[in-house]
Amino acid sequence: MTYVSARSASLFLTVLWCLIALATSLSAGEKPSRVLSIGGSVTEIIYALGEDHRLVGRDTTSTYPAEAMDLPDVGYMRRLSAEGVLSVEPDLIIAREGSGPPEAISVLQAASIPMVKVPDFYTPEGLIEKITTVGVVLGVEDKAEALAAEVAEALTEAREASRVDSPKRVMFVLSTQGGRIMASGAGTAADAIIRLAGGENALADFEGYKPVTDEAVSAAAPDVILMMDRMGDHATSDDDLFAMPAMIPTPAAETRAIVRMNGLYLLGFGPRSAEAVRDLNRALYGG
Repeated sequence: MTYVSARSASLFLTVLWCLIALATSLSAGEKPSRVLSIGGSVTEIIYALGEDHRLVGRDTTSTYPAEAMDLPDVGYMRRLSAEGVLSVEPDLIIAREGSGPPEAISVLQAASIPMVKVPDFYTPEGLIEKITTVGVVLGVEDKAEALAAEVAEALTEAREASRVDSPKRVMFVLSTQGGRIMASGAGTAADAIIRLAGGENALADFEGYKPVTDEAVSAAAPDVILMMDRMGDHATSDDDLFAMPAMIPTPAAETRAIVRMNGLYLLGFGPRSAEAVRDLNRALYGG
């Protein structure tokens, strides 16, 4: 089974030619040996390709594998400091799409540091493109092809194994700060992983992550609440969550059905995504 649609293939070819031109100019001498990775899934891919020996830094979202935590941290991917990035002296930056802010990117471009932004689509084919893109930039296309094939096969098997006749309605709650529920609509990583795991997004009538009213949460009638397994100020206990007025009337509150998973593992769309699909399916349906 192939994951490459006509639209995806057209976009990928455009990106690929740009990356080939960049990779060619970079490899006139030696391949880049001081690579900075921005984005947890990008870092995971670099490790999965066996090219981690070239890494000199990472961003805060790059927490897997454990060895990555030993690398210098240049800050959160959406709030990068140009000074922090420059301090690790990279000769190539591979960044997940959406990295910023624009002011920091402008400073880095002015410093003539090659930067490639990796497309981030929350689909199996998008993940394959991401792996292939990173492989082209690093000059290890053969490794990337092998990894992409392995991941594609695993995703196909996981998705097929996760099909159910009666999907549960799943609501992904990003946060409950200030007593307001921030939840996931369509076009998000949460929406994609829920569907791949055999669930139905209970709030698929809007795009992105948005605060939702108490009435909307109650009307969505989720069977299960899905959340990231967080600590500290962003954590919400089961008791506090299900005591919220919006949650009380829901089937999820009646059965106290909640699934918590590591955020990068669940939403990263990296090499471990097939495992995440299987784990979420098991958490939703047992087995």
